[in-house]
Amino acid sequence: MPRDKHGHQRMRLKPQEIDTIREMRAQDMALNLSENNQMSNVYLDYLKERSIDPDDVVSVKHWQSASGEARFSIVTKNDRTDMTSDDREFLIQSIEETINNHKIQHPKTPKKDLGNHLLIINPADVHIGKLAIAEQTGEEYNRDLAKQRVLEGVQGIIDRAKGYNVERILFCIGNDILHVDNTIGGTTRNTPQDQDGKWWQSFELALEVYVAVVDMLLQIAPVDCVHSMSNHDYMSGYHLAHCLKSWYRECENVTVDASPAFRKYYKFYDNMIGLEHGDGAKQADIPLLMAQEQPQMWADCKHRVMFLHHLHHKIKLKFQSAKDYIGVTVEYMRSPSGADAWHAKKGYKGSPKAVEGFLFHRTNGRVASLIHNFNE
Repeated sequence: MPRDKHGHQRMRLKPQEIDTIREMRAQDMALNLSENNQMSNVYLDYLKERSIDPDDVVSVKHWQSASGEARFSIVTKNDRTDMTSDDREFLIQSIEETINNHKIQHPKTPKKDLGNHLLIINPADVHIGKLAIAEQTGEEYNRDLAKQRVLEGVQGIIDRAKGYNVERILFCIGNDILHVDNTIGGTTRNTPQDQDGKWWQSFELALEVYVAVVDMLLQIAPVDCVHSMSNHDYMSGYHLAHCLKSWYRECENVTVDASPAFRKYYKFYDNMIGLEHGDGAKQADIPLLMAQEQPQMWADCKHRVMFLHHLHHKIKLKFQSAKDYIGVTVEYMRSPSGADAWHAKKGYKGSPKAVEGFLFHRTNGRVASLIHNFNE
């Protein structure tokens, strides 16, 4: 008997039982029609005009048109003689076996000597679906450009990491990967946005981009994807992360943390790596939050960092790009996305567009910051 993902048995009617139920429903319909002499005559005339034997009817649906004319949808035994109950049972079993045995072919991770570095790939605030028109904002940005920059940026980080023996890869996902979170072009809080295309086009493209990136990274080392909840796509981004998790469910070299936690933590030997979108806790509170939320990891690690997003740039002088608190470094990420009309109007533009990556040694902590800038 089929079982669900928890191992519980799923009850399913046999085809013969389904046939019996349908025949009983047809008999009930015929009985109801017979009790209404006028409707019964209409029903029988309908069958007669089409040379249908009332005894062959297994399913009847009845309704009235706007003008009050009777309408019938009828299924007869002859309509179903092309597939017997045994045929249907065989077909159902074949479909279930196909689904259960289906595996997506993922790239194979090369077998090599165990490395001693963690490569972090962090394409922050991509905003797939954002629209910027150069005539208005001074720069172009759309879905196609978003895809191009992510793939180019990730490849750029990979190229810059050559020469390091990479043991694992941390792929940071979420963080406003999508620009809108509903069907009317608004964020999670329904703030209107300039949108390129439909919401579902952006969602499908985002999944396509994530799969392409993970497949690229798999050719280097096992990949751990960690999702961060964010303000533009709080729900859609969460659903996207679970789609990615489902995509790689049979791949032993890919893990996906798709939980809705506001802050995520990742341990690589002596390194504690935190991830948060950046629109939540105050920057100054983050070190104590890290120690309080993950006390054992905090105690076990010598090197601690929290990567924040949301602001789209490295902030200097007036603000802080990376600040060393006692025991932890807090750092904001650049974004590859362009400025839309609202940001251009407010003057939030001009910062370098980039995808960032990092290399952490098992015991020595961060040994390299990798940046792929885009020439606009």
